Amino acid sequence: MNVKIRIDDGTPPYEQVRAQISEQARSGALPVGYRLPTVRGLAETLGLAANTVAKAYRALEADGVIETRGRNGTVIAAAGSAAQKEAASAAQAYAERVRRLGLGEDEALAAVRDALRAAYGG
Repeated sequence: MNVKIRIDDGTPPYEQVRAQISEQARSGALPVGYRLPTVRGLAETLGLAANTVAKAYRALEADGVIETRGRNGTVIAAAGSAAQKEAASAAQAYAERVRRLGLGEDEALAAVRDALRAAYGG
């Protein structure tokens, strides 16, 4: 696992940790079942407060990227299945909502593209 915190980056440290672990899990650099360092261990390595790493781990768990197995530690979860299910559910809800609002497919897709560009900085 390779996580680097850039203090001069405007992104909060917990978000940097979350994004880097998430990307490494999705790319396969961190395989399913890979055991992550403890919150305290990673915090020490990165020079961060334990609460900062704990916040990142909570977000990753909510996203379905990692799972905590009690005494067995925290591991990379099965290939983003929870995140994909949540995205599909959100997409379905969005599609139903824009249909009720009377928007056409092109207008709905344009709104999604704009939102994705804004979210991903593109």
